[in-house]
Amino acid sequence: MARIIEISALDAPELDAYARLTEAQLRNRLEPEKGLFIAESAKVIRVALQAGYTPVSMLMERRHLSGQGGELMALCGDIPVYTADRPVLEALTGYTVNRGILCAMKRPSPKSLEQVCAGARRVAVLENIVDSTNIGAIFRSAAALGMDGVLLTESCCDPLNRRAVRVSMGTVLQVPWAYIDDWPAAGLDRLRALGFKSVAMALTDESLAIDDPVLAAAERLVVVLGAEGDGLAARTVAACDWTVRIPMQNGVDSLNVAAAGAVAFWQLRAR
Repeated sequence: MARIIEISALDAPELDAYARLTEAQLRNRLEPEKGLFIAESAKVIRVALQAGYTPVSMLMERRHLSGQGGELMALCGDIPVYTADRPVLEALTGYTVNRGILCAMKRPSPKSLEQVCAGARRVAVLENIVDSTNIGAIFRSAAALGMDGVLLTESCCDPLNRRAVRVSMGTVLQVPWAYIDDWPAAGLDRLRALGFKSVAMALTDESLAIDDPVLAAAERLVVVLGAEGDGLAARTVAACDWTVRIPMQNGVDSLNVAAAGAVAFWQLRAR
């Protein structure tokens, strides 16, 4: 059974993960096996538990100790559950938007590109996307619209960033993902060796329309999305097999990367 611990302030060291550690400190890049991430809301925590993630502790409003909080505690084994009334917990930045329950969980062991791509037909590659909201939204679309995995360049926002996990509604805990090294040169070569064709989402004069039949016919396809504002690097566009555009109307020149990803994932899904 979980151990319920009453708190009167957030200055105890055991609450550092909730109140003081930065995202980089939670990630603990020097010792990944000690890294943590924070899941917010009963729904996201339940998704994480179903996906096999290991809970370390929980922090919740006292009113949630019964009901959905009690149900979660029954699934978490012998972990500490820190609790207080709302006035104490409101000292946590952003606490009021997480529906009253936080859970610190162990970060998973990193996957390789090959592990993510094993058996996959459609994979997204995210290049230099730094906004946590966009990362979360892209993962949610990837889960809903047929992407089998996501690969990220090293400069992308961490998918287990607290806001990214929340915006994704926990789908970052369901969709396999990995970082891709030496992008685009060696990274694309590794994907080609696995049988993938690549699509660069970019607005160029030579680009194909996204509904071109040749794209839907590809057995294994990588959909490459670029950074907010600047889009894909020119060398990435040049290295991909096809450049693809989403036709625009009413003088609109482009979509937000998360919206563009949703359109591309649906149109280019495996048939």
